[in-house]
Amino acid sequence: MVNPSVNSRTGSAPGGPDATPPPRRPRRRPNRADTLAIGAYVLLGVFVCLNYWVDVEQRVSSHLPTDHSWFEWLFSHGAYSVRHLENPLFSLRQNAPDGVNMMANTSMLGVTLPLAPVTWLFGPQVTYALYLGGALAATAATSYWVLSRYLVRSRTAAFIGGAFLGFAPGIVHHANGQPNFVSNFLLPLIMIRVLRLGEPGRWRRNGTVLGLLVAYQIFINEEMLLLTALACLVIVVAYAAQRPAAARRQAGTFLAALGTGGGLALLLTAYPIWFQFNGPQSYRGLQGGVFHSWGEDLAAFVTFPRDTIAGDPAVEQTIGLTEQNTWFGWPLVLLSVVALVLLWRRSLVARITGIVAVLFAAASLGPRIRLGGTETEVYGPWHYIPADLPLIEMMMPTRLTLVTTGALGVLLALAWEGVSRAGRPAATVPAPRAPGAGPAPAGSTADGAAEPPAPAPAASGRPRRRWLRPVGYAAVALAVLPLFPRPLPAEHIDLPPQFIMSGAWEEYVPPGRTLVPVPIPSNVHGLTTLRWSALTQHEFPVPAGYFIGPGPNEEGIFGAPNRPTSTLIYSTMDKGEVPELTEENRRQAAEDLRYWRASVVVLGAHPREAVLRDLMTGLLDAQPQRVDDVWLWDVRD
Repeated sequence: MVNPSVNSRTGSAPGGPDATPPPRRPRRRPNRADTLAIGAYVLLGVFVCLNYWVDVEQRVSSHLPTDHSWFEWLFSHGAYSVRHLENPLFSLRQNAPDGVNMMANTSMLGVTLPLAPVTWLFGPQVTYALYLGGALAATAATSYWVLSRYLVRSRTAAFIGGAFLGFAPGIVHHANGQPNFVSNFLLPLIMIRVLRLGEPGRWRRNGTVLGLLVAYQIFINEEMLLLTALACLVIVVAYAAQRPAAARRQAGTFLAALGTGGGLALLLTAYPIWFQFNGPQSYRGLQGGVFHSWGEDLAAFVTFPRDTIAGDPAVEQTIGLTEQNTWFGWPLVLLSVVALVLLWRRSLVARITGIVAVLFAAASLGPRIRLGGTETEVYGPWHYIPADLPLIEMMMPTRLTLVTTGALGVLLALAWEGVSRAGRPAATVPAPRAPGAGPAPAGSTADGAAEPPAPAPAASGRPRRRWLRPVGYAAVALAVLPLFPRPLPAEHIDLPPQFIMSGAWEEYVPPGRTLVPVPIPSNVHGLTTLRWSALTQHEFPVPAGYFIGPGPNEEGIFGAPNRPTSTLIYSTMDKGEVPELTEENRRQAAEDLRYWRASVVVLGAHPREAVLRDLMTGLLDAQPQRVDDVWLWDVRD
């Protein structure tokens, strides 16, 4: 319904409200500027991941080591599924014997399966670091392509907008262990395809391409796809409200293309989506609606983010410790407000962008307004939304600001384009035409708005108010340069024991049986042992783990419900001493090992190694063997 060629090239050309330069056919072939832009994005992606490459096999995110290890496990899952031709929608290699519903978790199958050969050759650590930097660069590149082909003429404007969209503070923050939230390279393509659905004569093609893009995005990140869909809805409604005549003309074609795309996407993803909600180990919502209260702090909008040259980690002590989705810094917020005010009457795109930015920023504030880390008594928009509403209960309000981030990226490109034309003499601008459309009727633009009278030509061809451009360029630079990212913080983590990495375990674990690491794998106490599975590319199944699965009342919980032995191991680690063991403890341990189908219990190097060895020796009533660099209890009998 929204024609991207209508008022899409900044809208700051002199000629009255919503006047635009003449449209041109999108340039498909990259030129030198495109190559330089993409090269710069790639270098920036490498720079952001630099701390991982220092020692890629033994570095994880120091902000979210749990999620980092989880995604390494996911890359191994993709490699294992391809190598063994197993169903990638489910895995029995974690949480044995129940398994994990991969569609109900952030499995990124659209990435892990194609990258299986890389994981086979170099391991999940290399795949993780390589993909993380590549995803950041790819998102910036596709954003640049859409901006330069459809919204702005200036390649510099497109480069700045693309760089922000790929490396915005909230995106870089998610790069600390959550590559699914930096994998946004399809989203600009999806959005521009939605805006082209109203093109006459192309409804089949546009609908088909949209359906394929949406289907693939479902296997990368469904949450970001949902946010994109909400943003597209707002854009279409805002356009229709401001251009009702054009919207009515395009409505039939738009709906036909949308139906085609939706039908194709549903056809391609119907079974995986059914499996997600109805397959084994599926769940309904999250226990306690844990994310519903995570609203964005008002102070976060004007705060400099930690992982930038202007950021300070100390700020995290009060706000944003878990997620930093905005953190634009006050210069960018101020610039955005000024740019929006200046472009409001002159650019339809700027108006729609402003509406999107403000609406999603307001919607992100959660059930109660927070300011400087303190929850106020003022109700936010989510106070009026039931916490158990399907799908909504899984959403985190603060992440709605990722749409605001996208809007600010577009606004930055429009602002730079507007500055580049500031001070130039006015010129008569012909009305744009939609691709394939006939001549626009006299006295109107192609989108149905009344054409403003052309201004009188300037008396001189010399630029006027030359100071506007350097001042404008300086303002944009001062707003974005403080947000230049620093390399992501990383920390050392030990490799699994040689007993595991060498394959010595194979003689102890026959098919159908489980290797039980101590501590039991989890996202808190058992992070190191979860990596045993990840770094051996799932060659043996392990109990429990780090995932979302069904708990009481089929509500989702993190990890498997603790069994008595797991709980005893974790509490012993916390206290640092072995409790007095009873026959009931030993009976429960034997029962848990039977449930896990254990073949061998293995304890490697650990800060609590001595205590854990004594605990397991007492529980199993047997002395361990020392094999290579681990303690081992053979429980096959």
